[in-house]
Amino acid sequence: MSSISISYEQPDWFKPLFTELEKRGIPFETTNPTKHFFAIEDGKPNFDLFFNRMSPSAYLRDGIQGTFYTLNYLKFLEEHGVKVINGYKAFTYETSKALQLLLLEKLGIRYPKSRVVNHSSQIEKAAEGLRFPIVIKANIGGSGAGIEKFDSLEEVQAAIEENRVDFGIDHTALVQEFIPARGGYITRVETLGGKYLYGIRVYTNGESFNLCPADICQTTTGQDLVRNACALDAPKNGLKVEAFTPSNEIIANIEKIVQESGIDVGGIEYIIDDRDGEVLYYDVNALSNFVADAVNVIGFNPHERLVDYLEEQLEKVNGTATTY
Repeated sequence: MSSISISYEQPDWFKPLFTELEKRGIPFETTNPTKHFFAIEDGKPNFDLFFNRMSPSAYLRDGIQGTFYTLNYLKFLEEHGVKVINGYKAFTYETSKALQLLLLEKLGIRYPKSRVVNHSSQIEKAAEGLRFPIVIKANIGGSGAGIEKFDSLEEVQAAIEENRVDFGIDHTALVQEFIPARGGYITRVETLGGKYLYGIRVYTNGESFNLCPADICQTTTGQDLVRNACALDAPKNGLKVEAFTPSNEIIANIEKIVQESGIDVGGIEYIIDDRDGEVLYYDVNALSNFVADAVNVIGFNPHERLVDYLEEQLEKVNGTATTY
């Protein structure tokens, strides 16, 4: 069987994936996209399947150099005929909240009212017509990084004067209406191969924007979860989770989003606006960290399904896929 190459930089998130691959005896290699190189004149690498697990939040872990480099490497691989999971197209959406919203606009799917800015001098003008509170989000974030909430225009003006607005690593940001969550939760839907896999409701206190599912520490009934990462601070983040199946309409919208964006493995988040009951989609994630202790939350191990999918893709590459 041809090997799989998995590119990642966060040391904890993918341990369950590696465990499942090893259990099945599937050969794989790993690379660190923050410390890597390739030669332009090189031909096709000696692997047939490449799994892109680069995280946009790597800049928080001294990995800023991996983000834009990965776009170049993905293009190199695809032009040499390597099958890439979450390839160049998917990663362009992963690394731009602005492009995510442009896609939602194109698809006719509702999202929070937003403006895109590239200089602090434009923020006040961009905020005109938006309902406060608002948030300013770095275009490339990840794990809730680079998001700040403002309750008034005066707070925004003070942040601008004090140079406290974070435009992120591409010097672009969203000025966006803050959506009060009906029921105190957001919903995250995970997808695999462009299809619905499962859904969860994540309950938060409304002050944290880091809703990484691998970091959730409890169910809504108070059961402690064995987390994929950051286990030492499990009692601290206040996130609680429960399994939830969205409506057929919402599932159809989410499948349309991931299929149009080229995301093979990813999660989409939406929120119900407590002011008017509108369902608003606001985050498109090509880096999908499955919920912590998934069997206790959703009743099955999604990493088993993920490895099933990787095996299927390998078989297709090698021309041994079975038609059912």
